[in-house]
Amino acid sequence: MAPSALDPQDSPSTTPRPRILIPEKVSPDGLALLSPHFQIDQPKNLTAEALLEIIPQYHALIIRSETKVTASLLASAKNLKVVARAGVGVDNVDVEAATSHGIIVVNSPSGNIVAAAEHTIALLMAVARNIPAGDRSLRNGEWERGKLVGTEVGGKTLGIIGLGKVGMKVARMATGLGMKVLAMDPYASPELASSASVTLVENLSDLLPAVDFLTIHTPLIASTLDLISHAELALMKPTAKVLNVARGGIYNEPALLSALNSGIISGAALDVFTSEPPTPSSAAEALARHPKVVATPHLGASTIEAQENVSLDVCTQVLTVLSGGLPTSAVNAPLILPEEYRKLQPFVELVEKMGSLYTQLFGRKARGGKRFDLVYEGELAGVGNTRPLFAALVKGLVRSVSVSEGRDVNIVNAGLIAKGKGIVVSEVHKGVSEELVYASLVTLRATGVGGEGVGGSASGSASGGGGVISGYVSGKQGYISRLDRFSSFFVPQGTLVVLHNYDRPGKIGGVGNILGRHGVNIRFMSVAALEGGTAGEREGEGGEKEGKVEGGDGENEALMILGVEGIVEKDVEAELRGEKGILDVSVVRL
Repeated sequence: MAPSALDPQDSPSTTPRPRILIPEKVSPDGLALLSPHFQIDQPKNLTAEALLEIIPQYHALIIRSETKVTASLLASAKNLKVVARAGVGVDNVDVEAATSHGIIVVNSPSGNIVAAAEHTIALLMAVARNIPAGDRSLRNGEWERGKLVGTEVGGKTLGIIGLGKVGMKVARMATGLGMKVLAMDPYASPELASSASVTLVENLSDLLPAVDFLTIHTPLIASTLDLISHAELALMKPTAKVLNVARGGIYNEPALLSALNSGIISGAALDVFTSEPPTPSSAAEALARHPKVVATPHLGASTIEAQENVSLDVCTQVLTVLSGGLPTSAVNAPLILPEEYRKLQPFVELVEKMGSLYTQLFGRKARGGKRFDLVYEGELAGVGNTRPLFAALVKGLVRSVSVSEGRDVNIVNAGLIAKGKGIVVSEVHKGVSEELVYASLVTLRATGVGGEGVGGSASGSASGGGGVISGYVSGKQGYISRLDRFSSFFVPQGTLVVLHNYDRPGKIGGVGNILGRHGVNIRFMSVAALEGGTAGEREGEGGEKEGKVEGGDGENEALMILGVEGIVEKDVEAELRGEKGILDVSVVRL
């Protein structure tokens, strides 16, 4: 469940606009999406110390590769909902720390695929044909054709480590140049590789001796740090050349420098380094200046098109997250496919309201009920990823009693918060049944606690639970169809007054008069009838009768759900509760 930018009870006219911090350059097209809705600050040359000082003011942080988002920074970011990396890699973000604080981390995994692949091929051609050296020589007034003889790439073998989207794009381009392509990737699809004329190999000892050029397209993680070092370089042909448009550190820089100096390999083309810009007197700086190296200053994603693509992508996701929606490329949250998103979004909102409704109606009386069944029926039961619904329920359950250290619950931290508060949710997929009258139905049922129903007496559910709430979606609007023992029909939004009463003539008029005298306007009214049992009897879900309600006098019970405008003070509640035939009154704010 993605966090909301504003509390629903806040007034738009009095609540300041959420603030977004963008310390690095982002395409104006992306900013245009955000500026109508949020306050955007773009300070230049922001130091780490200054960033740490101002970050508590911001709800979103959009960065590229230079800003380091550390654990200490995230701990200070009390209002931060989302960190957006305008690019693919997130090695400059402490994702684990962000997860522990419930902060969503998003990136743009596809926005610069073409740019990175094209730059890889550009470096391949440049190092093969000595283009930078020829350019420098000619500018210096020299004409060194004999010293700058290159090699053709057609007919040569390109080795690729990491056959993801960029790696596959490089493979297809290289095949178009007439190259033979070998690749190593334990998760690559053999069918997809075959379709691109790529031969898969299982290990480096099979790959490295066979290639004329080697390129790597993997993230920088523990298993890929120093992936290519002294031993690996020693396996390669002395005429081989290596490329890196991924991340500095995948090649061990001192080992690569040594291999170039000793002739173990013949050249390298590098766009990334372990320190950017290279630290003086470091191996990275020596490589950038080396005569056998073609070096560029991290230009892999630096095209006009790529800058616009990643900016639009992450800014769209920031807008979605701060508006209460689901991101499309959350690094630390389950992937939500677009078709699943469309099905889930109205139910996400509904389930959150159901959780809040439960806490406000039953939680105060349920004597610690923290175990729930969340039952999906109909089409909803066929959705594979219901994690957003789980998160929505946890958010709804706790938001009325806790602000989770100032942050909303979302798909990132829902599990941690539920565990910390002892909340256990069992998700049940029931599918389609003949009795189901809705395309999809979701039911929240408290289990394993002897709770109290809406009216303040034992509800008697078969499980011994403290309340049942069911809902469905029509169009994009959610409705409550069952509230404990009562069949209902109302939209769960705004301020609701829920009255448990005997179904007597004049009740609606009496309640209306009380609210009217106190300046409370009724927006809508719904009367919920008892699902089973008359003459003061309450029927549990298992069908057993539970005896007379004292003073019932053979009367039926009902719920009156009123959507109101205005503040319902405690004295108004007391007056309503004192009205003859009113059994209980609850004020719910959703």
